[in-house]
Amino acid sequence: MTSILGISAFYHDSAAALIIDGKIVAAAQEERFTRKKHDPSYPRNAINFVLNFAKLKLNQIDHIIFYEKPLLKFERLLETYLSFAPKGFKSFSMSMPLWIKDKLFQKKFLFNELKKIDDNFNDINKIYFSEHHFSHAASAYYPSPFKDATILTLDGVGEWATTTISEGENENLKIIKEINFPHSIGLLYSAFTYYTGFKVNSAEYKVMGLAPYGEPKYKDIILKELVDVKSDGSFSLNMKYFNYATGLTMTNKNFSSLFGQPVRNPEKDELKQFHMDIAASIQYVTEKIVLDIVRDLSKNMKSKNLCLAGGVALNCVANGKILKEGLYKNIWIQPAAGDAGGAIGAALGLWHHELKNKRIESNKDQMKGSYLGPSFDESEIAKVLTSLGANFKKYSENDLLNKISKDISEGKTVGWFQGRMEFGPRALGNRSIIADPRNENMQKELNLKVKFRESFRPFAPSILKDDLENWFDLKNDSPYMLLVSDVKKDKQFPMSDDDKKLFGIDKLNIKRSSIPAVTHVDYSARIQTVSDETNPKYNRLIKKFKEITNCPILVNTSFNVRGEPIVCDAKDAFKCFMGTDLDILVCENFILYKTEQNKH
Repeated sequence: MTSILGISAFYHDSAAALIIDGKIVAAAQEERFTRKKHDPSYPRNAINFVLNFAKLKLNQIDHIIFYEKPLLKFERLLETYLSFAPKGFKSFSMSMPLWIKDKLFQKKFLFNELKKIDDNFNDINKIYFSEHHFSHAASAYYPSPFKDATILTLDGVGEWATTTISEGENENLKIIKEINFPHSIGLLYSAFTYYTGFKVNSAEYKVMGLAPYGEPKYKDIILKELVDVKSDGSFSLNMKYFNYATGLTMTNKNFSSLFGQPVRNPEKDELKQFHMDIAASIQYVTEKIVLDIVRDLSKNMKSKNLCLAGGVALNCVANGKILKEGLYKNIWIQPAAGDAGGAIGAALGLWHHELKNKRIESNKDQMKGSYLGPSFDESEIAKVLTSLGANFKKYSENDLLNKISKDISEGKTVGWFQGRMEFGPRALGNRSIIADPRNENMQKELNLKVKFRESFRPFAPSILKDDLENWFDLKNDSPYMLLVSDVKKDKQFPMSDDDKKLFGIDKLNIKRSSIPAVTHVDYSARIQTVSDETNPKYNRLIKKFKEITNCPILVNTSFNVRGEPIVCDAKDAFKCFMGTDLDILVCENFILYKTEQNKH
């Protein structure tokens, strides 16, 4: 038996993953344990979890690998500051002490931290380093169901690379082309995230969700002034407008002048039609660049399989456009496409690429539905709930599913907590808030009363895999909620002439389909397909709901509130349940009704 511990940390979304004989055994993000969203710190809790799950001590682990190379990143920072000098001195003076103190000597730092977990761990030579983009590419290719693939990685920046094209065949993986910092589609998108008043490295999906409320009025300005895109999709940014290379902000005064408005202050400034149009414009440009790259790859690379990784791969609208182009026979996207997934990629890369172990022969992906985190048995859950003063009752699974499906059909909102926690940013039916998609008030109600977030944010449908083509223009399986497609025409409600004249958030109030709670303003939806194979209990719940309503779909959003990570354990679940307007909490086979709880 060979065990490999993969670690990603110190930028955002720190995580740990454990690979045994090439199989992904466990993976988790540090934020779920510390309750700090996108926690970048050393993932002590996540490491402890994966070790405990496998019943291994740290000194029993054969190899430990970090997802990027600190020395290469330091080289990039130094070269960048020197090339922009004297500009950026403030940023330089703030970052260098951190590097000189800790980051530059990361091997020693990791060794010391790991030793705190296990005193018997004493071999520093077990620690390896992978390249950031290689870790991303490996996270997408090795768990995929393909024997060969072209891998496209798009993110903010690793050490130097921001965009890479790789080739995978059997256990071999090779980066063959790259675009380097400061030219980055991820940082371009983040610049607009910052400009529209949202949090960088956290809220890019808000810009994506806002885009359909606007028109891409500024796309030509972006393509003329900010980014030069070649016919093959390669690009370069005009750094005259950006400040992220050496500054403390993403954009500068030139950027604001170009669009005629200052950076939006989220505390003071309302979202206006202007911001919606800006969001639509950068989404358009992002899709154009991604599609141009993919079109070129389909002509010049031999594989008919495409894998995607990196933070930009979480742009499910762009992914849907790639699929619609029909250029590739098969597409697979790593569900933890951001930095967290680098922990899996680094470990799998070491196992296959460096140690030359053959891949597991299978036409199924190896991510196990991304259900790789902790689970809790009913005795543990009962103990926690009792200690919190909760009133709960246990049901047989069949009675529970009958009861909850009926409650949902009557408009109740449910916190759904079961099985192993999902790895990656999407809740996939184990740490989810679920509701009736037919309810036209549900989107607004969930956003404002449960999630405490912006009303424009769309929700995803979880649909029975076998019913997919009856409800959406999608033929491909989408288990990880990473593809967007349109609701079928026969399920859509056409807009009146008055409806078509509406702008911005006013569009939200139009009932667009028979499943309005999961239909975005452009008739699209971010789809999760559910099957008995990946999530039997959740699958059975949706089937019960279908029996009652003839609708094989549930609203699925992550079980958390704005600013908090997805819940991990029963304590988190109960706290979230009691702090929101959720009606019901389900923890495995326990049901808790809000009306029966003591209000503390």
